[in-house]
Amino acid sequence: MTRVLIGRSTELDALVQVLDAAASGTAGVALVGGDAGIGKTRLVTELAQEARDRGFHVLVGQCAELGDALPYLPLLDALREPSIREAVEARPILRGEMLDGGASSGLTQQRLFGSLLDLLGEVQPVLLVLEDLHWADRSTRDLLIFLSRMIQSGRVCVVGTYRTDDLHRRHPLRPVLAELQRLPTVTALELRPLAADDMTDFLSTLGEVRQAVISQVVARAEGNPFYAEELFAAAADGESMPDTLASLLMSRVEVLSEEAQRVLRAAAVAGRKVSDGVLREVTGLGIAEFEEAVREIVSRGLLRVDGYGYIFRHALLQEAVYTDLLPGERTRVHAAFARLLTDPAELAHHHLAGHDLAGALKASAEAGRLAERYGAPAEAHRHYDQVLSLWDRVPDAETLAGEDRLALALRSAVMASDSGDNHRAVAQLQALPATSEVEERLAYYLYELNQDESATAIAENAVRTAPDDGRRARALSTLARCLWWGPRHSEARPAAVEALEVAQRSGAREAEVSALITLGVYEELEGDLERGLKYLDAALDSSSGDLATDLRALFIRSRVSFDHGDLSGAAEFASRGIRLAQETGLTWSTYGTDLRFLRFLVHYAAGEWDHAQTVAAGFGARVGTVQEALLSSFALFIEVGRGLDGVEERLDLLRPFWTDDLIAYMSRGMAAEHALWNRDPATAMEHVEAVLSSLTPADPGIIRVAATGLWALADLGRTDGADALIEAARHGYTTGPSGRRNAMGPEGQAWMARAEAEWARLHGRDTPDQWRGVVAAFDYGFTYEVARARWRLAESLAAAGDRDAAQAEWTLARDAATQLGARPLATALEEFGRRARFVERPAGVLTARELEVLRLVAEGLPNREIAGRLFIAQKTVSVHVSNILAKLGASTRTHAAAEGRRLGLL
Repeated sequence: MTRVLIGRSTELDALVQVLDAAASGTAGVALVGGDAGIGKTRLVTELAQEARDRGFHVLVGQCAELGDALPYLPLLDALREPSIREAVEARPILRGEMLDGGASSGLTQQRLFGSLLDLLGEVQPVLLVLEDLHWADRSTRDLLIFLSRMIQSGRVCVVGTYRTDDLHRRHPLRPVLAELQRLPTVTALELRPLAADDMTDFLSTLGEVRQAVISQVVARAEGNPFYAEELFAAAADGESMPDTLASLLMSRVEVLSEEAQRVLRAAAVAGRKVSDGVLREVTGLGIAEFEEAVREIVSRGLLRVDGYGYIFRHALLQEAVYTDLLPGERTRVHAAFARLLTDPAELAHHHLAGHDLAGALKASAEAGRLAERYGAPAEAHRHYDQVLSLWDRVPDAETLAGEDRLALALRSAVMASDSGDNHRAVAQLQALPATSEVEERLAYYLYELNQDESATAIAENAVRTAPDDGRRARALSTLARCLWWGPRHSEARPAAVEALEVAQRSGAREAEVSALITLGVYEELEGDLERGLKYLDAALDSSSGDLATDLRALFIRSRVSFDHGDLSGAAEFASRGIRLAQETGLTWSTYGTDLRFLRFLVHYAAGEWDHAQTVAAGFGARVGTVQEALLSSFALFIEVGRGLDGVEERLDLLRPFWTDDLIAYMSRGMAAEHALWNRDPATAMEHVEAVLSSLTPADPGIIRVAATGLWALADLGRTDGADALIEAARHGYTTGPSGRRNAMGPEGQAWMARAEAEWARLHGRDTPDQWRGVVAAFDYGFTYEVARARWRLAESLAAAGDRDAAQAEWTLARDAATQLGARPLATALEEFGRRARFVERPAGVLTARELEVLRLVAEGLPNREIAGRLFIAQKTVSVHVSNILAKLGASTRTHAAAEGRRLGLL
């Protein structure tokens, strides 16, 4: 098979099964339906190529929108295939006037059908494709019924395609399909819209473009590949709606009656959805006329019934109809909707489109406050921004908005942050007058963007200018937060204590909770975990009145539990936070995102890798924002640990976000491990050095990166740079932000033990006791790291001559790796096991199917193409490849091919 269509492998497999049956002598019919542009022709073209590769005669006929004027048009088209010319010429009835569109010359339909059946029997194996049956004439529909009922045996396969969106309730093909789909020889398929990931993959094959453009096209195309292709091409030319696509969409509208078009135009002004009563009022039609018009529209699949109203079948159809309206017509209909509606968001839309700016400003302000109450921060921010854009153009804007411009702009910035766009929040705040409230929020968001020095200076100014009330309490709590990690660490506690006092005196609950959180993390860092947890639990006792602060409290409480080995506690608090974020619309806020990756890490550390992989599957690889990229980088933990396909692609897509320190730390750190598992220590060192250059010397994150770097140096056989790495790790372990000792929890202690052992291994000085210490350090619940440490312990024991103990540790590590599905670690253990003679090298243990897969792997084919060649599912190929790697002791596909050649398997 030349290639597998993106997102259509299941449907193609179903068609290939019909072709397989035909090849073995059991004839069959397949009917493929789907909306225009959904990919029917692409799918059938792929099937036709497969049939040609198998030696089938492929006859393809196309129906045309000519009604019954030219009978048997697709059959005439199909019989022009050069490879069957002689067989057709031998049958006068098939080259007679009937097929040329003229009179039948007295020939009956029965004789024609019989002659065609005889022809198909002679030229078999044959694939007959009849495209666009929604345009088929009556004679062609009769032919389809005849073939479906009469073809029972023989190497004959018939495939028909039709547009489901053209089949209105009285379409003549409807009863034909209903009849044929009951037959046992008929396979019916309906192509659904592609999933977002498949659409993204499809667009990536069309050319290079910014991820933001791809995301926009995916959203607008709603799973339709043709629409996506047209929108993609238009985006390159700066167009929104290409003429070809608009013409296609409008061609289905222009066949409607005048009343139906009038209703559809009004519905387009309403938007994607519209209620029945409001639509009828706006059109001005009588009930009978309106209902008949709507029935016509719905029967043609342009609108669908949705509760007590209607929804456009596709958003682009609504856009095309709306764009086709005259300017004055739009304005009048928008004004009519504005007179009837009460929902603030809809009112704002129609007032603005109807050029009623005062009405739009007032309704937008109301819509923003409503969205804020219902937990939709992105929508609230959009509405508030709309108010601000209209402010200078509307008299008495403050009265209409219900608050002054500064207060509304501050509210808009907060909503931007709550929806995950801190950069937007900062930009808005920097454009405002520097009041204490504005500076406090600005400092808060700058700190979240890792601009600590700027945040601290602005927070100090906010404290100086704030009156002695809740505003001062909030400024002090933000200042304490900015100070707690850095050279002025010791100043954080006094600021937090003062914030707590002012907040309690003034009743500023949000500032009180924020101060308690900062005191909690301060005491934890100083080594007093019990005192730190008391502060954090006090912060969680009641709501702060600010959802973002409550999420921060849950995240910090979960993070502290995680760092100190309490995985069940970490899971509990993270899950609470995720639920709160989902319920309140703050999923993409800073801590809404952080809570999700922390919950994932708990699954990962606890050895719940199947669950972790399920969660990571929701962390999209094609990302457009920092928050999305952060989640994507965490998915690498499970993908690298299990050696899954797609790691390289995810890393390539994350590369533009490596300017963000946390994303670079996570993704490049895992990229280094990925390179090491793939025997590329030089690349691993490049990633390690890049990460270390972005971290401050006191950052404990250095420890894990240094341990990875020491592993890479050992694989390179180099000692230069090793001492610098271990000293960097020791400094991060022993030195806190203020220059004093940094209190480390179990995870930090375990990574430091690992770094020390890696440094000793590099110099040939590691001992079994040292690696036993690493195993014990990670044994608080970090399943994977325990297994990795046992691998090194087994090597150290074997080097010391204690073979039995080495094999015992090796067995424990191998069992854990197998249970986790940690393929790279399992492969490394198998290699060591063979060197140590714990296991014998497998010879001749590949199954026949695995040998087939290995041969195609050696040709350099990806899993998708291997699946196509062997007519099996892509997931099945992945399983076979995993088995091959394990049996051959190979860490990569290239390594497996080399081993296969060395063993004579190829």
